[in-house]
Amino acid sequence: MAHAVWSGALTFGLVALPVQMFSATESHTIRFNQLQRGTSDRVRNKRVNERTGEEVPLAEIVKGYDMGDDYVVVEPGELDEIAPGRSKALEISGFVDLDTIDPIFFDKTYYLGPKSKEYAKVYALLHEALSRSRRAGIATFVMRNREYLVAVKAEGDILTLHTLHWADEIRDPRTEIGTLPQKEKVAERELATAVQLVEALSVDWDPETYHDTFQEKVLELVQAKRAGGTVEKSEPAPRSTNVIDLMGALQASIDKARTGTGRAAAAPPEPTPPVQLKEAAEKRRTRQAAKKSAAAELDGLSKSELYQRATEAGVPGRSSMSREELVKALSAAPSGGGRRKKRAS
Repeated sequence: MAHAVWSGALTFGLVALPVQMFSATESHTIRFNQLQRGTSDRVRNKRVNERTGEEVPLAEIVKGYDMGDDYVVVEPGELDEIAPGRSKALEISGFVDLDTIDPIFFDKTYYLGPKSKEYAKVYALLHEALSRSRRAGIATFVMRNREYLVAVKAEGDILTLHTLHWADEIRDPRTEIGTLPQKEKVAERELATAVQLVEALSVDWDPETYHDTFQEKVLELVQAKRAGGTVEKSEPAPRSTNVIDLMGALQASIDKARTGTGRAAAAPPEPTPPVQLKEAAEKRRTRQAAKKSAAAELDGLSKSELYQRATEAGVPGRSSMSREELVKALSAAPSGGGRRKKRAS
């Protein structure tokens, strides 16, 4: 079981709910140790006094704020003393419509759980109220000597806490990016073709279909070097599209997305009518609902039943898969893990 990264009281109005906060995500980044070239000697960082060159014990380190000509020393205990609510209060100051929070403000996600089972009713009450109202509670709290602005939301059957950036932490793109166009005029013909390309490349959002290919390449490189081999280098980055060739590139992209041939058509197609776009969106929603239904069905099967389905679907490597891997493979299969129909003889 995971360890809570913070615990305290979540309050809304006069209601107080003791909660614990847990990290909702984890990084699978491959980490390397630093070695001195030509040896297997680890290189380690040390806290060293820059004047004397001597290592400083952690207990003797304090914080200092640079005032230009001198430092103001602050002890760790002094920061705890001035923290709002002694770092144990998570007070919701108001509730806002979820759609009004710009995605750029979201930073990191945590799970919130009740401190103990005796607070389950209050927890469920807040969860249901947020779910029905489609609102998020906005609050602030202090963790590790830093104050956070957060949004508390109902997601699934739990409460989640999302840390938010402060308004003055959001950079102005016009100030940061000097190459942004002021107001570029777009040709209607090119725009219609670009919209058609977006529709041709539209897919249902399924995070399970995406994986960290760079991490796989790093592991492949490590294994190859250990065996004394090499790995194939990646393809070079694509060249920038010339403005003159923009229309041709758009049309070729549409052809490739639809047929896989990359053949350019003689003339650009007409924009897709709104009715057809609506029908396409409805079909995508239907496919997504069917996919969720198939996944729910697979979750209820035993491993032997899943293996039988995998055999019928021709899933490669099924004999060495765990139950979870069989579910994942069948969900990704074209039939969604359903049984194949026998051909009529």
